[in-house]
Amino acid sequence: MAKAPPKTPTVPDRPPCRLYLITPPAIPDLEAFAATLDQALAAGDVAALQIRLKPAHEAAIRQAVAVLAPIARRHDVAVILNDRPDLARATGCDGVHIGQEDGSLAEARRTMGPDAMIGVTCHADRDLAWDAAEGGADYVAFGAFHPTDTKDTVHRPSPDLLTVWQETVEVPCVAIGGITVDNCADLARAGADFVAVSAGVWRHPEGPAAAVKTFNQRLKI
Repeated sequence: MAKAPPKTPTVPDRPPCRLYLITPPAIPDLEAFAATLDQALAAGDVAALQIRLKPAHEAAIRQAVAVLAPIARRHDVAVILNDRPDLARATGCDGVHIGQEDGSLAEARRTMGPDAMIGVTCHADRDLAWDAAEGGADYVAFGAFHPTDTKDTVHRPSPDLLTVWQETVEVPCVAIGGITVDNCADLARAGADFVAVSAGVWRHPEGPAAAVKTFNQRLKI
């Protein structure tokens, strides 16, 4: 199988790894969380906010997007919806993140249109990632790199996967799974363009805003 488009190795000069924030899987008080999100996004650079509610009825997802998306956009943060290209388009999200069981990348692209951002979960499988890159994914996600209780995981890739990807493929890669302020720098150094974080921000002992600030400091390697 052919690889995705190669690139000239530029790892030493690449931009700093950025934070990709994921909502908690459940948000009991949406208005209170909105205020927390606003404070967190004001504390430092965040590339994207993925709205990921598990499980959630369509009405709850729509409401979450309606409340959270304007906050994200005030901070120039892209809004990504998990799993549902149809809802992502209907609610005006900037993109969608799909797993291996959420329909094909081609179907998501047809639904979302040519300008939307589409990310694909690739676990620890470089072949899946190459297929996604060749199919037009805007980023691929590898993980879980560390144990996490945010979702059930069975894959545990080596950080070397990020290094190989960064050195050979143009499409950005996202590291996900159990990432905290204490381990993020290693993944950034290995080659992650983004680190996707949920509990590492929302459950940080000093609060989400402090977590975002610290992530920004430690990702600038």
